[in-house]
Amino acid sequence: MPESSLQRTINLKTATALVIGTIIGSGIFMRPAEMASLLGSPLQIMGVWVVAGVFTMLSVMVLAEVGAMLPEHGGQYAFMQHMYGDFWAYLYGWASFAVVNCAGTAGISFISAQYLEYFFTFPRFSPEIEQSFSLYLPFVGSLFPLENMGVKIVSILIIILFTIVNYRSTKSGGLLQVVFSVAKVLAILLLIFGLFFSGKGNWKNLYENSTQIKPVGFALLAAWVAACNGALQALDGCNNMLNMTGEIKDPGRNIPRALFLGLSGAIGIYLIINLAMLYVLPVDAMAGSSLVASDAAKVAFGFIGGGIIALLITISVLGTTQSNVLTPPRMTFAMARNGHFFPSAGKVHPRFNTPGNAMVIHLVVMILMTLSGSYLILTDMYIFIVWVFNLMLMSGLFILRKKYPDLPRPYRVWGFPWMPVLVIVFNAFYLGITLYDDIIHYVRGETKVMNSVLGLSVVAMGIPLYFYFKRTYKSASR
Repeated sequence: MPESSLQRTINLKTATALVIGTIIGSGIFMRPAEMASLLGSPLQIMGVWVVAGVFTMLSVMVLAEVGAMLPEHGGQYAFMQHMYGDFWAYLYGWASFAVVNCAGTAGISFISAQYLEYFFTFPRFSPEIEQSFSLYLPFVGSLFPLENMGVKIVSILIIILFTIVNYRSTKSGGLLQVVFSVAKVLAILLLIFGLFFSGKGNWKNLYENSTQIKPVGFALLAAWVAACNGALQALDGCNNMLNMTGEIKDPGRNIPRALFLGLSGAIGIYLIINLAMLYVLPVDAMAGSSLVASDAAKVAFGFIGGGIIALLITISVLGTTQSNVLTPPRMTFAMARNGHFFPSAGKVHPRFNTPGNAMVIHLVVMILMTLSGSYLILTDMYIFIVWVFNLMLMSGLFILRKKYPDLPRPYRVWGFPWMPVLVIVFNAFYLGITLYDDIIHYVRGETKVMNSVLGLSVVAMGIPLYFYFKRTYKSASR
């Protein structure tokens, strides 16, 4: 009897909602202030978003060709397997499981719970009790599991609730994602129109530079790299939808369309909301803001603006949390099917037709991450790991063109081979600058952890497991 498989139940609307819902999180409400403090120029801030958006779009074009050509369960894990073989596919899957997905989702759900505290007061232990128990990790630091216990419990409940919905029905999970994405976009549009028509702004703010922040020469280059880093992080996540390529209807057509529509929508929203905030706040005021969207709303709407923004960010981040609960277990499911993870994770639920066991495994790890608080460190380092494997995925397009020259390609990358080469060069430059910056700050004693190096170490920890799973799978096959 053939092993049961996941069904193609995801349409274009849901796939696009997954792209938008994953991208638009909390970054857009925080990064503009950081960019203002680095560049001091409204036009350069907008330029950073354009550059990061174009680079992300070019990267997505590569993924669109591969995804439409290989619409298999596991998305990028399956792509890596075709490009580089089992070992690198496993390592990508392990990195996604250990660094990107579980830790990242735990961190996002924690942010959701934090913003809910604007409306509710969650209990917590006294400072003495919070500091009474700690876990020390070499080269990382001390973790305090008892800190912010009320917020942690709420974030765990959020993860459990979303896991239950997605465990019982992929269709219901997709519908919930559509609802969150629509609510998110409508709320942001309401904020944008509110800021522009508040009568509290000044069009001069859109082109008047800071009187204090004026980087030049190498300092300007460093500021641009740092600002682009923030923009790339805010735009990261559009490829999460690719974890469900094996469940998307008419994948050759819908995968590229969902990627382009979702990313284009997110970039457009980011540009407009930056203009709206700059219209209300001069660049110097923006640079000194801890939560720039909230400060802009307070100028436009008064005290009630803080509540509006808190609700907006809560909706936005809840949608991102839902997307991250729904899609990543598909990769773990595919890994288990290929003998690269515990076999139970590769089973389809007989009643709900979902990767239920993989979802439960992710849930347990996310709960542990939330309680330990280690996600605060992991979310800082995960973006470096994402772009390490992104470099491999971009390069892998050339391997697939040579390896499968006659395989049908419903979508082909525009400007091949020069466009992918440009993306690879930009990606390598970004990784090199990030690694150099981490090492320099660590050597100077300005940071206690080299996040990029720590991320590579966590990925390397999965290598022994690869050989364990490989040996176990061979024994089971015999």
